[in-house]
Amino acid sequence: MSDAADRGAAPRRRDARRNRELLTEAAREVFREQGLDAPLDVIARRAGVGNATLYRHFPTRTALVGAVFDAPLAGTMAAGEQARRAPDAWAGLTGYLAAVFTVLATDRGTNDLMTTPLRGVEALEAVHAHNRHTIELLLDRGRQEGTVRADLTPEDVLFALAALGRAVPALTAATTADAWRRPLALLLAGLRASPAAAALPDPALSAAQLADVLGELGPHRSTATPQT
Repeated sequence: MSDAADRGAAPRRRDARRNRELLTEAAREVFREQGLDAPLDVIARRAGVGNATLYRHFPTRTALVGAVFDAPLAGTMAAGEQARRAPDAWAGLTGYLAAVFTVLATDRGTNDLMTTPLRGVEALEAVHAHNRHTIELLLDRGRQEGTVRADLTPEDVLFALAALGRAVPALTAATTADAWRRPLALLLAGLRASPAAAALPDPALSAAQLADVLGELGPHRSTATPQT
């Protein structure tokens, strides 16, 4: 390649990087406001580029979601690691869920990611597995410490959290930004060990059943092809 060609290619690469950054920033804002089903042409317009430019950088919605949510998902995993190191399981569990719900209440895109399954986002699959393991570890420790009821399963807790999490944006929009704290406190009260607590009815959800239920809670549109 000639020197002139090299000089011409460099601005194009800079433009491409800048367009990608603009699209990622715009998508983060739009997903936070509208959720993951937000039209992609709205994202392109906010970024100041055409739809063709968006599809050139992100051929599918899944690719765009993966680029946008790496940092928030890493933050959720960091909160889980901190919870695992808590001096007692109950403090770890309550602190972890408060951190998670703070995000769910303010970011509809992250809420969609955390409460319903979306296939093909590698970072999301990792954070779901990490989240489940965090809950499982804290429940096990809580049972040993006598603070968590003995008949709980991770699926019980994950289902309850997802169901409440899906309702949180509507709750906070209609009331106040921290209105989620009251229903979360009620949920947590039901997880605590108590001599007066009645045994939970059988059967508990299996992991496969939980995945099916979460898919019905808030189905996403297909992410295999570009969407507007």
